[in-house]
Amino acid sequence: MKPMLVPNGGSIAQLGATITAQGVNFAVYSETATAIWVSIFDEQDHETDRFELDVHQDHIRAGLISGLGAGTRYGLRADGEYNPDQGLFFDPMKLLVDPYAKRLDRTFVRSPRLRLDRSEAVDTAPLIPKAIVGEMGNESILPRKKAPGLFYEMNVRGYTMRHPSVQGPLRGTLAGLTTQRVIDHLKYIGVDTLQLMPTAAWIDEGHLPVLGLTNAWGYNPVAYSAIDPRLAPRGPQELRNMTDLYRKNGISVILDVVYNHTGESDANGPMLSLMGLDAKTYYRFVEVDGKQHLVNDTGTGNTLRCDHPATQRLVIESLRYWVEEMGVSGFRFDLATVLARDPGFNPEAEMLEKIKADPVLSQCILIAEPWDPGPGGYALGQFGKEFKEHNDTYRDEVRAFWRGEDGKIGALAGKVTGSAEIFDSAGRKPSHGVNMLAVHDGFTLRDLVSYSEKHNEANGEENRDGHSHNASWNCGVEGETEDEAINAARKRDVRALLATLFVSRGVPLLQQGDEMYRTQMGNNNAYAQDNEITWLDWESGDGELVDFVAAMTRFRKDHPALTHDHFLTGHGKNGVRDVVWLHPDGREMNDEDWSASGASVLGMHLRHKDDDVLVWFNRRTEPVVARLPEGDWAIGIESDNTAQASLAEGTATLTPRSVLALVRASQQE
Repeated sequence: MKPMLVPNGGSIAQLGATITAQGVNFAVYSETATAIWVSIFDEQDHETDRFELDVHQDHIRAGLISGLGAGTRYGLRADGEYNPDQGLFFDPMKLLVDPYAKRLDRTFVRSPRLRLDRSEAVDTAPLIPKAIVGEMGNESILPRKKAPGLFYEMNVRGYTMRHPSVQGPLRGTLAGLTTQRVIDHLKYIGVDTLQLMPTAAWIDEGHLPVLGLTNAWGYNPVAYSAIDPRLAPRGPQELRNMTDLYRKNGISVILDVVYNHTGESDANGPMLSLMGLDAKTYYRFVEVDGKQHLVNDTGTGNTLRCDHPATQRLVIESLRYWVEEMGVSGFRFDLATVLARDPGFNPEAEMLEKIKADPVLSQCILIAEPWDPGPGGYALGQFGKEFKEHNDTYRDEVRAFWRGEDGKIGALAGKVTGSAEIFDSAGRKPSHGVNMLAVHDGFTLRDLVSYSEKHNEANGEENRDGHSHNASWNCGVEGETEDEAINAARKRDVRALLATLFVSRGVPLLQQGDEMYRTQMGNNNAYAQDNEITWLDWESGDGELVDFVAAMTRFRKDHPALTHDHFLTGHGKNGVRDVVWLHPDGREMNDEDWSASGASVLGMHLRHKDDDVLVWFNRRTEPVVARLPEGDWAIGIESDNTAQASLAEGTATLTPRSVLALVRASQQE
């Protein structure tokens, strides 16, 4: 049946492509376009038909095309004024991806032709992925919010590209994550919430192709609701299959989402979707000397205009699709302050309020990365009780303590007890803070203790990119070494860092591979390394460290004194204090102890109901004898696997650079 436009048959009720009994309804929002067409393509990528959307109401252009159904490949074209100085980029020769597309037929590939101005009259259809009309075939999932115990940040491609149990075609894909040994590993180390780095279809940054590099992380999206075909070559059902399987195994899957910019970059970037449909609706502009300039609060060339109703609708409907159709349990919002810019950060911004009030999204795990590079973009602690927040102060202060910086004993105490100075207000709890030692944008844990400086030469930017302040140390030699003593010291420090993470209040986050001592050879910004630098080397993983992480997660789960979700006060009921801070002499810490610049040993005595745990932190390079409170104490967990701590006559000998957790065998009255 030949496709035909049904005159005035289009509906504006649902944006995107919707299958109806009469055909496919297309609806596109644009306040400034004078005409919008749908171009239909066959499987050989030839344009076979082009239809102008003939219904125009409330800034939505719609059209009903009979003779089409599931599997139809299509793109959009828009016409209007072409005046880049005023934020108008209309060019009907530029094929555009539907912002509501759910599936694409290929990945995005950069080309200079994608950014040629209108006068060049070059049809970009051969260069643009086509959206594929799909049916809504999945049973809707309603999330059940549960308290996360351990977040695990994962890059889909990097995690499985070298996994010995993942078959060749499945490597680097969501389907590869359904391999039983992948799931078994996550369950063994105690992961209950898997955080996937961006899965939405992305494009390489402009400078990468000439360097022979490609984007490995995915933080440069174009189509917010379409999975990148590299991750799901057989379609979005691969994600739903994966989330269903993980749910059965007790693991929630959440997505890292990038509703702050798109890969269209600045005014000289590629014309792919929103820029060609209605740039001034979807992106923020500022007027300078009579010209409109894209705001760049994200450092990527453009910033999503999240205070506009059309952009808010796009974000909300995209989020709901991932939950209801794809079965995800929540989201980590990259540069989340952009969601609430007007233009400064507003904690009561309409976009945030809509997410919090949505009957589906409000039941999801919601995590904010509470900062962006723009002016006034740091907003840690300001997202409200509905959101958890990445706590970079935890990372910085814990690193600083173990690095040996003076005056950090008090900061360590504040971080391991939940960062009350940030989160203890408006009904928030320690679990609102997500504690991390390392994440994708920075050193791995192994590199943190192996490199004093970043080594990003492979990125092709002469080592200028990436953070320069990492609070890292190399234990005596920069980079990899065959010195056994240095390698032993590095592993000891990593174990102490991990032990600190797992005895801390708040929700711990572990970066993929840190549990098996992964290295990126000192690269702290490996976003463009889709190769062995970021691919997890399973064959060389440290099995003893994996076992230690598994033991730490079990110990943490078994001891509510470590995790009870309230802020510690030093007081308690019936004379039992929830925390007592101890000097190694056995006495309670006093003001002079806290202010001592070189203080390096701290005891944290925690009690909750019948659970009694005493944690000692020793960053010195020599053993320390610590006097214990009265009672029958036993070793619960110790980070150092090279020299065993000893208990004798009311004391514990703390091994160098270690964390020791003791449990009271019999409660003292």
